[in-house]
Amino acid sequence: MNAASTTGVGARDIVQAWGRILAGYRPNISIEITKECPLRCPGCYAYGDEHLGGGVTLRGLSDYKGDELVSRFMALIDRHKPLHVSIVGGEPLVRYRELGEILPQLAARGIHTQLVTSAVRPIPAEWANIPRLQLVVSIDGLQPEHDARRTPATYERILKHIAGQQMTVHCTITRQQVQREGYLEEFLRFWQGNEHTRLIWISFYTPQKGEISTERLTKADRTRVIAEMRRLQPLIPKLQLVDGMLKVFADPPQSPDECIFAQTTDCYSSDFEHRITPCQFGGNPDCSNCGCIASMGLEAIGRHRLKGGLPVGKVFNVSLKIGQAVARLRGSVSGAGSTADTSRA
Repeated sequence: MNAASTTGVGARDIVQAWGRILAGYRPNISIEITKECPLRCPGCYAYGDEHLGGGVTLRGLSDYKGDELVSRFMALIDRHKPLHVSIVGGEPLVRYRELGEILPQLAARGIHTQLVTSAVRPIPAEWANIPRLQLVVSIDGLQPEHDARRTPATYERILKHIAGQQMTVHCTITRQQVQREGYLEEFLRFWQGNEHTRLIWISFYTPQKGEISTERLTKADRTRVIAEMRRLQPLIPKLQLVDGMLKVFADPPQSPDECIFAQTTDCYSSDFEHRITPCQFGGNPDCSNCGCIASMGLEAIGRHRLKGGLPVGKVFNVSLKIGQAVARLRGSVSGAGSTADTSRA
């Protein structure tokens, strides 16, 4: 089984994304739909002082409600024309009414959408029927630890609010979770057994450069967790974590310039104007200790070798340079009076 199929990315998706890259566009966009969140989770990068580059934080930005939010969000989508949209926050379910209008419009445009939530409030039942929508619920370990970190988005609420949905469980592993033998297996088996779980994703906590925190994994922690995930992967069918991704967790891209995810994803904050750079974490992420599942998955594809031994990543790098040249040309034509789209130049 090849790297593309085991990371959930189909051949058609890759071809479409490649076409966008060659045309000078980024195929993915991540949007913080609101600055509001009822949670105060330890280690949350979105509210960090450096997330937006300093001088302003997420809580200090404007955000929108009602029809204005819907129209501004869709205008951003129509300007960028992405193939995949990730909706994050804040807590997106704070804007569930607006999302009730946005999500069907994204589906009608043929866009794949990922909505990342804490499930702090009920997920509307009708969302289960929206095509190309993936609901991702962030869960920080077993109930005692999760409830302490994510109140009011407790296990009791999550289990009630996901009823009728098929969701992806996403757990970011922190140092606290690796201190007890068997903890990760217990967590995975619990969510493997839940009828509303479609997939389970695992990330490692990604620190900022120079960060000293209780969440940060040591090198020994990472090695131990990778070995444990390799052992558990065949035992937990819903765990979407193939060997190619585990190899990337052990040796992640060393900078945003080497990260396929960072190079193919535009990230916007809640005013739909502030760009989050160099990737969705913002600030100055420690790429040598990156644990982002999106980065790991795309890099696993990039390291996959085609017939003849050529890595997919080499093809990507050449395509990216071509796309950048096309974008510069489009920008110069637009500057001369053309109506060409330069939003990604």
